[in-house]
Amino acid sequence: MISTAATAATARERMLLAKDAARQIGLLSDERKRDALLAIAGAIESAAPAVVAANAEDLERGRATGLSAGLLDRLRLDEPRVAALAAAVRDVAALPDPVGRVLDERVLPSGVRLQKVSVPFGVIGSIYEARPNVTVDIAALAVRSGNAVVLRGGTAAERSNAALITAMRDALAEQGIDPEAIQTVDDFGREGARELMNARGIVDVLVPRGSAQLIETVVTESSVPVIETGAGVVHIVLDESAPLEWARDIVVNAKVQRPSVCNAVETVLVVRGAASRLVDPVVAALQDAGVTVHGDEAVAALAPGVVPATDADWQTEYMSLDLAMRVVDDLDEALAHIRRYSTHHTESIITQDDANAERFLAEVDSAVVMANASTRFTDGGEFGFGAEVGISTQKLHARGPMGLPELTSTKWLARGSGQVRS
Repeated sequence: MISTAATAATARERMLLAKDAARQIGLLSDERKRDALLAIAGAIESAAPAVVAANAEDLERGRATGLSAGLLDRLRLDEPRVAALAAAVRDVAALPDPVGRVLDERVLPSGVRLQKVSVPFGVIGSIYEARPNVTVDIAALAVRSGNAVVLRGGTAAERSNAALITAMRDALAEQGIDPEAIQTVDDFGREGARELMNARGIVDVLVPRGSAQLIETVVTESSVPVIETGAGVVHIVLDESAPLEWARDIVVNAKVQRPSVCNAVETVLVVRGAASRLVDPVVAALQDAGVTVHGDEAVAALAPGVVPATDADWQTEYMSLDLAMRVVDDLDEALAHIRRYSTHHTESIITQDDANAERFLAEVDSAVVMANASTRFTDGGEFGFGAEVGISTQKLHARGPMGLPELTSTKWLARGSGQVRS
Protein backbone atom coordinates (compact mmCIF):
# COMPACT_ATOMS: atom_id res chain seq x y z
CA MET A 1 0.00 0.00 0.00
CA ILE A 2 1.12 3.57 -0.69
CA SER A 3 0.72 5.42 2.58
CA THR A 4 -1.56 8.43 2.90
CA ALA A 5 -1.74 9.12 -0.84
CA ALA A 6 -4.24 6.26 -1.02
CA THR A 7 -6.79 8.46 0.77
CA ALA A 8 -7.01 10.69 -2.32
CA ALA A 9 -9.85 9.45 -4.51
CA THR A 10 -8.58 10.71 -7.86
CA ALA A 11 -5.27 11.29 -9.61
CA ARG A 12 -6.05 15.01 -9.78
CA GLU A 13 -6.56 15.14 -6.02
CA ARG A 14 -3.15 13.57 -5.49
CA MET A 15 -1.54 16.11 -7.79
CA LEU A 16 -3.23 18.93 -5.87
CA LEU A 17 -1.80 17.47 -2.66
CA ALA A 18 1.63 17.57 -4.29
CA LYS A 19 1.09 21.19 -5.28
CA ASP A 20 0.25 22.07 -1.68
CA ALA A 21 3.30 20.18 -0.41
CA ALA A 22 5.53 22.01 -2.92
CA ARG A 23 5.08 25.23 -0.96
CA GLN A 24 6.64 23.67 2.13
CA ILE A 25 9.41 21.77 0.43
CA GLY A 26 10.37 24.77 -1.67
CA LEU A 27 11.19 26.73 1.50
CA LEU A 28 13.24 24.03 3.23
CA SER A 29 16.79 24.92 4.16
CA ASP A 30 19.78 23.21 2.61
CA GLU A 31 20.33 21.27 5.85
CA ARG A 32 16.74 20.03 6.11
CA LYS A 33 16.70 18.85 2.50
CA ARG A 34 19.98 17.05 3.06
CA ASP A 35 18.66 15.39 6.22
CA ALA A 36 15.50 14.34 4.39
CA LEU A 37 17.52 12.64 1.68
CA LEU A 38 19.74 10.85 4.18
CA ALA A 39 16.57 9.60 5.87
CA ILE A 40 15.23 8.42 2.50
CA ALA A 41 18.48 6.55 1.79
CA GLY A 42 18.26 4.81 5.14
CA ALA A 43 14.61 3.94 4.60
CA ILE A 44 15.37 2.39 1.19
CA GLU A 45 18.08 0.23 2.71
CA SER A 46 15.77 -0.88 5.51
CA ALA A 47 13.04 -1.68 2.99
CA ALA A 48 15.37 -3.69 0.72
CA PRO A 49 13.80 -7.10 1.49
CA ALA A 50 10.30 -5.77 0.79
CA VAL A 51 11.48 -3.99 -2.35
CA VAL A 52 13.23 -7.09 -3.74
CA ALA A 53 10.18 -9.24 -2.96
CA ALA A 54 7.87 -6.76 -4.71
CA ASN A 55 10.28 -6.63 -7.65
CA ALA A 56 10.23 -10.42 -7.94
CA GLU A 57 6.46 -10.22 -8.46
CA ASP A 58 6.94 -7.59 -11.17
CA LEU A 59 9.61 -9.70 -12.89
CA GLU A 60 7.41 -12.80 -12.81
CA ARG A 61 4.52 -10.88 -14.33
CA GLY A 62 6.86 -9.28 -16.89
CA ARG A 63 8.16 -12.64 -18.07
CA ALA A 64 4.62 -13.97 -18.31
CA THR A 65 3.53 -11.00 -20.42
CA GLY A 66 6.53 -11.16 -22.74
CA LEU A 67 8.67 -8.20 -21.65
CA SER A 68 11.90 -8.06 -23.63
CA ALA A 69 15.20 -9.04 -22.06
CA GLY A 70 16.26 -5.39 -22.11
CA LEU A 71 13.18 -4.22 -20.22
CA LEU A 72 13.47 -7.09 -17.75
CA ASP A 73 17.06 -6.00 -17.05
CA ARG A 74 15.93 -2.42 -16.46
CA LEU A 75 13.16 -3.68 -14.21
CA ARG A 76 15.27 -5.99 -12.05
CA LEU A 77 16.19 -4.97 -8.49
CA ASP A 78 18.35 -7.17 -6.28
CA GLU A 79 20.03 -6.31 -2.99
CA PRO A 80 23.11 -4.72 -4.63
CA ARG A 81 20.93 -2.60 -6.95
CA VAL A 82 18.79 -1.43 -4.02
CA ALA A 83 21.98 -0.56 -2.12
CA ALA A 84 23.12 1.41 -5.19
CA LEU A 85 19.83 3.34 -5.17
CA ALA A 86 20.42 4.34 -1.55
CA ALA A 87 24.01 5.31 -2.35
CA ALA A 88 22.81 7.49 -5.23
CA VAL A 89 20.42 9.30 -2.85
CA ARG A 90 23.33 10.00 -0.50
CA ASP A 91 25.34 11.32 -3.44
CA VAL A 92 22.49 13.71 -4.28
CA ALA A 93 22.32 14.82 -0.62
CA ALA A 94 26.00 15.75 -0.74
CA LEU A 95 25.58 18.00 -3.80
CA PRO A 96 25.37 21.79 -3.39
CA ASP A 97 21.87 23.21 -3.00
CA PRO A 98 20.77 24.43 -6.45
CA VAL A 99 18.15 26.80 -4.99
CA GLY A 100 18.99 30.41 -4.22
CA ARG A 101 22.01 30.73 -6.52
CA VAL A 102 22.54 34.31 -7.68
CA LEU A 103 22.77 34.09 -11.46
CA ASP A 104 22.83 37.80 -12.28
CA GLU A 105 23.03 40.98 -10.25
CA ARG A 106 22.87 44.65 -11.14
CA VAL A 107 21.80 48.10 -9.91
CA LEU A 108 19.49 50.11 -12.16
CA PRO A 109 20.11 53.86 -12.72
CA SER A 110 17.14 54.45 -10.39
CA GLY A 111 18.96 52.70 -7.55
CA VAL A 112 16.73 49.60 -7.60
CA ARG A 113 18.87 46.52 -6.94
CA LEU A 114 18.14 43.45 -9.08
CA GLN A 115 19.07 39.84 -8.53
CA LYS A 116 18.26 36.85 -10.70
CA VAL A 117 18.09 33.76 -8.50
CA SER A 118 17.37 30.07 -9.00
CA VAL A 119 14.09 28.77 -7.60
CA PRO A 120 12.26 25.41 -7.64
CA PHE A 121 9.82 24.64 -10.45
CA GLY A 122 7.16 23.56 -7.96
CA VAL A 123 5.75 20.21 -9.10
CA ILE A 124 7.69 17.93 -11.45
CA GLY A 125 5.92 15.05 -13.18
CA SER A 126 7.53 12.04 -14.78
CA ILE A 127 6.14 9.24 -16.92
CA TYR A 128 8.41 6.25 -17.47
CA GLU A 129 8.30 2.47 -17.79
CA ALA A 130 9.95 -0.56 -16.19
CA ARG A 131 12.59 1.55 -14.42
CA PRO A 132 12.20 1.50 -10.63
CA ASN A 133 15.59 3.21 -10.28
CA VAL A 134 14.02 6.28 -11.91
CA THR A 135 11.45 6.38 -9.10
CA VAL A 136 14.23 6.97 -6.59
CA ASP A 137 16.47 9.15 -8.77
CA ILE A 138 13.75 11.63 -9.69
CA ALA A 139 12.27 11.77 -6.19
CA ALA A 140 15.71 12.43 -4.68
CA LEU A 141 16.57 15.12 -7.20
CA ALA A 142 13.15 16.72 -6.73
CA VAL A 143 13.55 16.92 -2.94
CA ARG A 144 17.11 18.26 -3.19
CA SER A 145 15.94 20.98 -5.59
CA GLY A 146 12.91 21.90 -3.45
CA ASN A 147 10.27 20.38 -5.72
CA ALA A 148 7.36 18.02 -5.21
CA VAL A 149 7.09 15.14 -7.65
CA VAL A 150 4.28 13.09 -9.24
CA LEU A 151 5.36 9.75 -10.69
CA ARG A 152 3.78 7.41 -13.22
CA GLY A 153 6.14 4.46 -13.42
CA GLY A 154 4.05 2.07 -15.44
CA THR A 155 2.33 -1.22 -14.81
CA ALA A 156 5.47 -3.34 -15.30
CA ALA A 157 7.12 -1.92 -12.16
CA GLU A 158 4.00 -1.08 -10.15
CA ARG A 159 4.78 -3.22 -7.09
CA SER A 160 8.46 -2.23 -7.00
CA ASN A 161 7.58 1.45 -7.31
CA ALA A 162 4.93 1.18 -4.59
CA ALA A 163 7.42 -0.32 -2.13
CA LEU A 164 10.02 2.37 -2.90
CA ILE A 165 7.53 5.24 -2.73
CA THR A 166 6.14 4.02 0.59
CA ALA A 167 9.65 3.95 2.07
CA MET A 168 10.43 7.45 0.80
CA ARG A 169 7.13 8.96 1.94
CA ASP A 170 7.51 7.42 5.39
CA ALA A 171 11.02 8.90 5.64
CA LEU A 172 9.70 12.38 4.79
CA ALA A 173 6.95 12.07 7.39
CA GLU A 174 9.48 11.07 10.05
CA GLN A 175 11.43 14.25 9.21
CA GLY A 176 8.34 16.41 9.67
CA ILE A 177 8.04 17.04 5.92
CA ASP A 178 4.74 16.63 4.10
CA PRO A 179 4.93 13.16 2.48
CA GLU A 180 2.52 14.32 -0.23
CA ALA A 181 5.63 15.86 -1.85
CA ILE A 182 6.25 12.41 -3.35
CA GLN A 183 3.17 11.19 -5.18
CA THR A 184 2.30 8.38 -7.57
CA VAL A 185 -0.57 7.87 -9.97
CA ASP A 186 0.48 4.32 -10.87
CA ASP A 187 -2.62 2.71 -9.41
CA PHE A 188 -4.83 4.79 -11.73
CA GLY A 189 -3.25 3.13 -14.78
CA ARG A 190 -3.44 4.88 -18.13
CA GLU A 191 -6.05 7.28 -16.80
CA GLY A 192 -3.48 8.45 -14.25
CA ALA A 193 -1.00 9.09 -17.06
CA ARG A 194 -3.62 11.07 -19.01
CA GLU A 195 -4.47 13.14 -15.93
CA LEU A 196 -0.78 13.87 -15.39
CA MET A 197 -0.28 14.94 -19.01
CA ASN A 198 -3.23 17.31 -18.72
CA ALA A 199 -2.49 18.78 -15.29
CA ARG A 200 -1.43 22.16 -16.63
CA GLY A 201 -1.53 24.67 -13.79
CA ILE A 202 -0.86 21.93 -11.21
CA VAL A 203 2.22 20.21 -12.62
CA ASP A 204 4.87 22.65 -13.79
CA VAL A 205 7.00 20.42 -16.01
CA LEU A 206 6.80 16.83 -17.25
CA VAL A 207 9.76 14.58 -18.05
CA PRO A 208 9.08 11.34 -19.97
CA ARG A 209 11.59 8.48 -19.98
CA GLY A 210 11.25 5.29 -21.95
CA SER A 211 10.58 4.09 -25.46
CA ALA A 212 10.39 6.38 -28.46
CA GLN A 213 6.64 5.65 -28.59
CA LEU A 214 6.11 6.66 -24.96
CA ILE A 215 8.08 9.86 -25.37
CA GLU A 216 6.26 10.77 -28.59
CA THR A 217 2.90 10.19 -26.90
CA VAL A 218 3.79 12.46 -23.99
CA VAL A 219 5.22 15.18 -26.23
CA THR A 220 2.20 15.23 -28.55
CA GLU A 221 -0.61 14.76 -26.04
CA SER A 222 0.58 16.71 -23.00
CA SER A 223 -0.70 20.18 -22.14
CA VAL A 224 1.98 20.40 -19.43
CA PRO A 225 5.36 21.72 -20.67
CA VAL A 226 7.59 18.75 -21.51
CA ILE A 227 11.36 18.36 -21.34
CA GLU A 228 11.91 15.80 -24.06
CA THR A 229 14.24 12.89 -23.45
CA GLY A 230 14.97 10.83 -26.50
CA ALA A 231 15.66 7.37 -27.77
CA GLY A 232 19.30 6.42 -28.01
CA VAL A 233 20.31 5.45 -31.54
CA VAL A 234 23.92 6.01 -30.51
CA HIS A 235 26.88 5.94 -32.93
CA ILE A 236 30.60 5.29 -32.69
CA VAL A 237 32.85 6.17 -35.65
CA LEU A 238 36.12 4.27 -36.10
CA ASP A 239 38.37 6.69 -37.96
CA GLU A 240 41.25 5.62 -40.21
CA SER A 241 43.73 6.32 -37.39
CA ALA A 242 41.76 4.57 -34.64
CA PRO A 243 44.04 2.28 -32.57
CA LEU A 244 42.74 -1.29 -32.63
CA GLU A 245 42.85 -1.66 -28.85
CA TRP A 246 40.85 1.53 -28.31
CA ALA A 247 38.34 0.63 -31.02
CA ARG A 248 37.79 -2.89 -29.72
CA ASP A 249 37.63 -2.04 -26.03
CA ILE A 250 35.43 1.06 -26.41
CA VAL A 251 32.93 -0.55 -28.80
CA VAL A 252 32.59 -3.69 -26.66
CA ASN A 253 32.18 -1.64 -23.48
CA ALA A 254 29.66 0.69 -25.11
CA LYS A 255 27.55 -2.26 -26.32
CA VAL A 256 28.01 -4.98 -23.71
CA GLN A 257 28.39 -3.39 -20.28
CA ARG A 258 24.66 -2.73 -20.13
CA PRO A 259 22.97 -3.13 -23.52
CA SER A 260 19.47 -2.18 -22.36
CA VAL A 261 20.23 1.47 -21.56
CA CYS A 262 19.94 4.52 -23.79
CA ASN A 263 23.68 5.32 -23.92
CA ALA A 264 24.63 1.89 -25.27
CA VAL A 265 26.02 2.06 -28.81
CA GLU A 266 23.70 0.79 -31.54
CA THR A 267 25.61 1.60 -34.76
CA VAL A 268 29.34 1.51 -35.50
CA LEU A 269 30.62 3.28 -38.63
CA VAL A 270 34.06 2.22 -39.86
CA VAL A 271 35.98 4.48 -42.25
CA ARG A 272 36.97 2.42 -45.29
CA GLY A 273 40.69 3.06 -44.89
CA ALA A 274 40.55 1.29 -41.50
CA ALA A 275 38.05 -1.43 -42.39
CA SER A 276 40.48 -4.21 -43.33
CA ARG A 277 42.41 -3.57 -40.10
CA LEU A 278 39.54 -3.09 -37.65
CA VAL A 279 36.34 -4.82 -38.78
CA ASP A 280 37.34 -8.46 -38.23
CA PRO A 281 38.87 -8.08 -34.72
CA VAL A 282 36.13 -5.71 -33.50
CA VAL A 283 33.38 -8.01 -34.80
CA ALA A 284 35.14 -11.03 -33.25
CA ALA A 285 35.36 -9.29 -29.86
CA LEU A 286 31.68 -8.38 -30.05
CA GLN A 287 30.70 -11.91 -31.01
CA ASP A 288 32.81 -13.34 -28.18
CA ALA A 289 30.75 -11.15 -25.84
CA GLY A 290 27.49 -12.55 -27.27
CA VAL A 291 26.66 -9.70 -29.64
CA THR A 292 24.93 -10.30 -32.98
CA VAL A 293 26.43 -7.95 -35.56
CA HIS A 294 24.13 -6.72 -38.34
CA GLY A 295 26.49 -5.56 -41.07
CA ASP A 296 26.43 -4.18 -44.57
CA GLU A 297 28.05 -6.08 -47.47
CA ALA A 298 31.50 -4.60 -46.78
CA VAL A 299 31.38 -5.71 -43.14
CA ALA A 300 30.13 -9.19 -44.08
CA ALA A 301 33.01 -9.57 -46.54
CA LEU A 302 35.56 -8.84 -43.81
CA ALA A 303 34.15 -10.83 -40.87
CA PRO A 304 32.33 -14.16 -40.56
CA GLY A 305 28.98 -14.68 -38.85
CA VAL A 306 27.55 -11.25 -39.70
CA VAL A 307 23.78 -10.92 -40.17
CA PRO A 308 22.88 -8.85 -43.28
CA ALA A 309 21.79 -5.36 -42.24
CA THR A 310 18.67 -3.69 -43.62
CA ASP A 311 17.72 -0.01 -43.71
CA ALA A 312 15.70 -0.57 -40.55
CA ASP A 313 18.87 -1.49 -38.61
CA TRP A 314 20.32 2.01 -38.97
CA GLN A 315 17.35 3.49 -37.11
CA THR A 316 16.90 0.78 -34.47
CA GLU A 317 17.53 1.20 -30.76
CA TYR A 318 18.06 -2.48 -30.03
CA MET A 319 18.39 -2.36 -26.22
CA SER A 320 19.83 -5.87 -26.60
CA LEU A 321 23.05 -7.63 -27.60
CA ASP A 322 22.65 -6.54 -31.22
CA LEU A 323 24.66 -3.95 -33.10
CA ALA A 324 24.63 -2.51 -36.63
CA MET A 325 27.93 -1.93 -38.45
CA ARG A 326 28.60 -0.16 -41.74
CA VAL A 327 31.69 0.76 -43.71
CA VAL A 328 31.70 4.41 -44.89
CA ASP A 329 34.05 6.03 -47.38
CA ASP A 330 35.28 8.81 -45.11
CA LEU A 331 34.40 11.08 -42.21
CA ASP A 332 32.07 13.11 -44.44
CA GLU A 333 29.94 10.03 -45.10
CA ALA A 334 30.00 9.09 -41.40
CA LEU A 335 28.75 12.55 -40.46
CA ALA A 336 26.03 12.35 -43.13
CA HIS A 337 24.87 8.98 -41.75
CA ILE A 338 24.71 10.39 -38.22
CA ARG A 339 22.76 13.44 -39.40
CA ARG A 340 20.20 11.13 -41.03
CA TYR A 341 19.77 8.48 -38.36
CA SER A 342 20.86 9.97 -35.04
CA THR A 343 18.35 10.64 -32.27
CA HIS A 344 20.75 13.38 -31.02
CA HIS A 345 21.64 11.50 -27.84
CA THR A 346 25.35 10.54 -27.83
CA GLU A 347 27.96 9.98 -30.55
CA SER A 348 31.69 9.19 -30.25
CA ILE A 349 34.67 9.02 -32.59
CA ILE A 350 37.76 6.88 -32.07
CA THR A 351 40.74 8.58 -33.71
CA GLN A 352 44.29 9.78 -33.22
CA ASP A 353 43.77 12.58 -35.72
CA ASP A 354 43.22 15.73 -33.65
CA ALA A 355 41.73 17.63 -36.57
CA ASN A 356 39.13 14.92 -37.20
CA ALA A 357 38.35 14.70 -33.49
CA GLU A 358 37.76 18.45 -33.24
CA ARG A 359 35.71 18.47 -36.45
CA PHE A 360 33.53 15.66 -35.10
CA LEU A 361 33.05 17.45 -31.76
CA ALA A 362 32.11 20.66 -33.55
CA GLU A 363 29.83 19.31 -36.29
CA VAL A 364 27.80 16.56 -34.61
CA ASP A 365 24.51 17.94 -33.29
CA SER A 366 23.84 15.69 -30.30
CA ALA A 367 23.41 16.27 -26.59
CA VAL A 368 26.78 14.63 -25.84
CA VAL A 369 29.60 14.30 -28.36
CA MET A 370 32.78 12.42 -27.46
CA ALA A 371 36.22 11.62 -28.78
CA ASN A 372 37.99 8.43 -27.71
CA ALA A 373 35.61 7.47 -24.93
CA SER A 374 32.77 5.02 -24.42
CA THR A 375 29.26 6.35 -24.87
CA ARG A 376 28.40 4.68 -21.56
CA PHE A 377 29.83 7.79 -19.85
CA THR A 378 26.70 9.76 -20.81
CA ASP A 379 25.11 9.50 -17.40
CA GLY A 380 24.24 11.91 -14.61
CA GLY A 381 26.14 9.88 -12.04
CA GLU A 382 29.25 9.70 -14.24
CA PHE A 383 29.01 13.44 -14.92
CA GLY A 384 29.02 14.10 -11.16
CA PHE A 385 25.31 14.95 -10.80
CA GLY A 386 24.67 12.18 -8.25
CA ALA A 387 21.72 10.96 -10.31
CA GLU A 388 19.78 12.18 -13.30
CA VAL A 389 16.20 12.95 -14.18
CA GLY A 390 16.87 11.89 -17.74
CA ILE A 391 19.01 12.73 -20.75
CA SER A 392 17.44 15.58 -22.65
CA THR A 393 17.77 15.50 -26.43
CA GLN A 394 15.99 18.81 -26.95
CA LYS A 395 17.63 22.24 -27.08
CA LEU A 396 15.45 24.39 -24.81
CA HIS A 397 16.24 24.84 -21.09
CA ALA A 398 18.18 21.59 -20.67
CA ARG A 399 20.25 19.31 -22.90
CA GLY A 400 22.15 16.16 -22.03
CA PRO A 401 22.08 14.50 -18.59
CA MET A 402 19.79 16.53 -16.33
CA GLY A 403 20.82 17.06 -12.73
CA LEU A 404 19.83 19.48 -10.01
CA PRO A 405 20.32 22.81 -11.85
CA GLU A 406 17.96 21.64 -14.61
CA LEU A 407 15.19 21.19 -12.00
CA THR A 408 15.20 24.87 -11.15
CA SER A 409 13.75 27.93 -12.82
CA THR A 410 14.58 31.56 -12.12
CA LYS A 411 12.99 34.70 -10.79
CA TRP A 412 14.08 38.30 -10.48
CA LEU A 413 14.20 39.98 -7.09
CA ALA A 414 13.98 43.78 -7.04
CA ARG A 415 14.83 45.75 -3.87
CA GLY A 416 14.13 49.45 -3.85
CA SER A 417 13.84 52.34 -1.44
CA GLY A 418 10.74 54.16 -2.64
CA GLN A 419 11.63 54.57 -6.32
CA VAL A 420 8.95 55.31 -8.93
CA ARG A 421 9.38 55.17 -12.67
CA SER A 422 9.50 58.51 -14.44
